[in-house]
Amino acid sequence: MERLFITGIGTDVGKSLASAIITEALQADYWKPVQAGLEPATDTGTVRHLVQNPVSRFWPERFRLQMPVSPHAAAAAEGIQLYPADFQLPDTSNHLVVEGAGGLLVPLAPGFLIADLLQQFGLEAVVVSRNYLGSINHTLLTLEALQLRGIRVRGLVFNGEPNSATEDFITQHSGVPIMPRILPEAEVTPEVVSQYAAAFRAWFTR
Repeated sequence: MERLFITGIGTDVGKSLASAIITEALQADYWKPVQAGLEPATDTGTVRHLVQNPVSRFWPERFRLQMPVSPHAAAAAEGIQLYPADFQLPDTSNHLVVEGAGGLLVPLAPGFLIADLLQQFGLEAVVVSRNYLGSINHTLLTLEALQLRGIRVRGLVFNGEPNSATEDFITQHSGVPIMPRILPEAEVTPEVVSQYAAAFRAWFTR
């Protein structure tokens, strides 16, 4: 049974798209523990729109925060503090995809990071990387932080315009499994997600 936590090397690197593809590939349940920013759409709403199978269940967020900022700041603006005890995994016997917020060291509260939540859940990590100046550093730092915490990396997803020099270095240096890549798409539709899901499904069942 796959129980995966989708994290990224930063914000806006494609975690929700990767989450939708993997959810569709596995017909998994999906959960976003903390949503910061509710407009124009939540990540759960986006993934639900892109997933077509009838099996996946979309669990409600534990916290839905108004401001599109770091969760600790969004929670503070509403007079809320997030604690580890606030979070329990959904009670499901299905595959499970959990989507984080931003990068691995994004704060949920003072002394409480996304990485702490991942460690608390005991899930395997899928890391989403996008090529930009500095992405080698950000990707390797994320992978190293996971390794230091004893968290297994199930796979690394390269999203966006390919850059073989960057990707080859990260692959060779890190040694983590490389999942199918996601290319730039003029429009992301359920049909596009379904096409990628077939490649990811084959990867999971190889």
